[in-house]
Amino acid sequence: QVQLVESGGGLVQAGGSLRLSCAASGRTFSSGTMAWFRQAPGKEREFVAASRWNGGSTYYADSVKGRFTISRDNAKNTVYLQMNSLKPDDTAVYYCARTPSTLYGGTIYTTFSYNYWGQGTQVTVSS
Repeated sequence: QVQLVESGGGLVQAGGSLRLSCAASGRTFSSGTMAWFRQAPGKEREFVAASRWNGGSTYYADSVKGRFTISRDNAKNTVYLQMNSLKPDDTAVYYCARTPSTLYGGTIYTTFSYNYWGQGTQVTVSS
């Protein structure tokens, strides 16, 4: 079993920055894919960013491209999401997710591809 714990959420003014962390424990994998999703009130959970665990390409939703950066520290089993130039539309609960599979194509962007999920951390951006 894998446990994912997010941290770093909070309240920030528009234009500000936050860095989210997602620490993995339990059964760990040397490969696979990690991602961030978010869910705003009354909306479906949506893809934000993803990274393969052993390097390679990163993937971003168009809405966050150029503002958010996903990174990882394999030694700490931790994935980060640096969020800059935050907008009120970024307000949501942010979830990290993990799969031991190396995802390709459209599977990267869907919630069904990920086996493990954190409990979420709230990000609120005030205008």
